[in-house]
Amino acid sequence: MTICVKCLVTGRVQGVFFRASTREQALSLGITGYARNLADGRVEVMACGEKSAIDQFRNWLSRGPAAAQVTAVTCEPQESLRYQNFSVQ
Repeated sequence: MTICVKCLVTGRVQGVFFRASTREQALSLGITGYARNLADGRVEVMACGEKSAIDQFRNWLSRGPAAAQVTAVTCEPQESLRYQNFSVQ
């Protein structure tokens, strides 16, 4: 069953290849959606995929790439949306 979540990632997550690394991780797990920077310094991530893949992805988001310093991740369920791939916006 496909589920979707919107996550807001807080910390040092801009300018550290967070979005590109998030895309790589999502693609490796078969997740579609997007990652984009927000004006307040957070990164918004929309992720749709199998529940087990989303669980792994959320765990990865709490760490991020090596240069990131994630301080918080909050995720909320979303309506199941259809994305063709995982994009960086």
